[in-house]
Amino acid sequence: MSRKYKFRANGKLYFISFAVVYWIDVFIRNEYKNELLESWKYFQKEKGLEVYAWCIMTSHIHMIIGSESQNLKDIVRDMKSYTSGRLRKSIAENPIESRREWKLWMMERASEKNGNNKGWQFWLQHNQLIGLSNAAITK
Repeated sequence: MSRKYKFRANGKLYFISFAVVYWIDVFIRNEYKNELLESWKYFQKEKGLEVYAWCIMTSHIHMIIGSESQNLKDIVRDMKSYTSGRLRKSIAENPIESRREWKLWMMERASEKNGNNKGWQFWLQHNQLIGLSNAAITK
């Protein structure tokens, strides 16, 4: 579903925010935050993602990102897909995750409401996106 937030040009910085389905507080555990950070490192090294600032909240992420070499829309799409699989696996395999069944059930439930996903969904599909340029901010 489009919310009119679009990447307009490569080489530009963007503030982006994306959230876990149902705003589940996944990132209260350090192992999940670390999994996210390792994934970002991979995308920086392999895909040309430039990360200028970030804030991991309990259920959502804020970042200032850019890319000179690659299409940022594709990078974010692939990054969300990649991190969702890794984070879901980490949740499923974490022996001390007290709410594992509930979290996995919520991800399955979100998928049932979204025809674009099969079996489970980790991230909400839309991204809050604001283009940044010099002192001006544009949408």
